Amino acid sequence: MSEQQTQDGMKALVDQRLQVIKSSMPHVRQSIEDKVAQIGPEAYALVRRGLRGEPGCFYALEAGHVVGTPFGRSDPRMQQLAQFLVRFGCAYVCIFPMTDDEARTYGTA
Repeated sequence: MSEQQTQDGMKALVDQRLQVIKSSMPHVRQSIEDKVAQIGPEAYALVRRGLRGEPGCFYALEAGHVVGTPFGRSDPRMQQLAQFLVRFGCAYVCIFPMTDDEARTYGTA
């Protein structure tokens, strides 16, 4: 497979996952828009990077759909998320990396 075919395949996969977000994940979609309002268009880039498989950028769950890439076991938020999902369940989850201000407020791993 050529590099161009690989890139085309990845673009198609990302486009398919974006369509799932738009059509079936309304709370996640709103969370993305809220993040855009907070940090600007970089939020869209983080979503696409996560959809391409890059950890630590974007990960979301809603209505049985899972998109993006988990942040990894070393991220304490992932450990807490797993515990909360098992214990309480949830309607949706949408995770982005912490902003600098959030890291100062909540600390970093």
